Amino acid sequence: MSINLRQIEVFRAVMTTGSIRGASQLLFVSQPAVSRLLSHTESRVGFALFERIKGRLYATPEAKKLFHEIERMYQGVQRVNELAQELAENRQGILNIVSSPSIGQMMIPQAIAAFRADHPQVKLTFQYLGYAPLKERLLNHQADLGVTILPVEHPNLESTPLSKGQLVCICPYNHPLSRLGTLTLADMRPYPLISYDRATPFGQIMESMYDAAEETLRAAIEVGSPQNACSLVQAGAGIALVDEFSVRNWPTHQLIVRQVANAPELQANLVHQRFDPLSKLAQSFVLVLRDLMQKQGFETPQETLNAPLSHTADA
Repeated sequence: MSINLRQIEVFRAVMTTGSIRGASQLLFVSQPAVSRLLSHTESRVGFALFERIKGRLYATPEAKKLFHEIERMYQGVQRVNELAQELAENRQGILNIVSSPSIGQMMIPQAIAAFRADHPQVKLTFQYLGYAPLKERLLNHQADLGVTILPVEHPNLESTPLSKGQLVCICPYNHPLSRLGTLTLADMRPYPLISYDRATPFGQIMESMYDAAEETLRAAIEVGSPQNACSLVQAGAGIALVDEFSVRNWPTHQLIVRQVANAPELQANLVHQRFDPLSKLAQSFVLVLRDLMQKQGFETPQETLNAPLSHTADA
């Protein structure tokens, strides 16, 4: 049988405080009232929520699972309250942005600064995330826009190309590879390679590239992101293949960058909900970001230049 919001509130209070007494103080009700409502909740759900051992409450495995879902619900309520507060403050709008680390370390902050110059009353939130949490936030309506250099495929998400880049080789200063022009994977073979877990999207890109060149991918060090790879190369731990977007985050005097023959092309993509209108604020931000990428030398696909962003609506 279903439980009501008051029962959920009491259960959460007991889980949070760890006791009937703590829950009663948190909710400003008597301890007997909390005990009665908790017992009634257990009879409604049909299983015990707590074990009572020597006067203390211990949550059952079922209660812990239930609490996890309730916490997700409360986070949603908190987001609603935050939105209501923002609207009460008469802001011109709110824009929630997420991106992959390659774009998010420098390029998105620069675009946010430029956007804020013309939209000072707009509140922005921004996080750079890994592939899976970025996708989840977009699907859960926790973000309005996502920017990623990895393909995002989902029937509820729409992806629009923003700019193009390539996979390049980076090495420390005075490295033997710095004396060469365009490199091949064979040129890189003698040196310790910093690569990525093969189960990750970047790891799969690397593996495909090496397979196409009939080379064996041997990683001396595996990392979680191109930014980690840049740090290790700067420290002298080896060489790495990273995306051009990540390289732009590093001062030019700290790394040597070389083109690689037959390197795969990478594409920065704008990602948003397919069936939700894209607000005018979001569209304005994308135009700022697109202009910034062009000024930094990244090529914008011609089809993107010719086609306006779809699914627009008033902010």
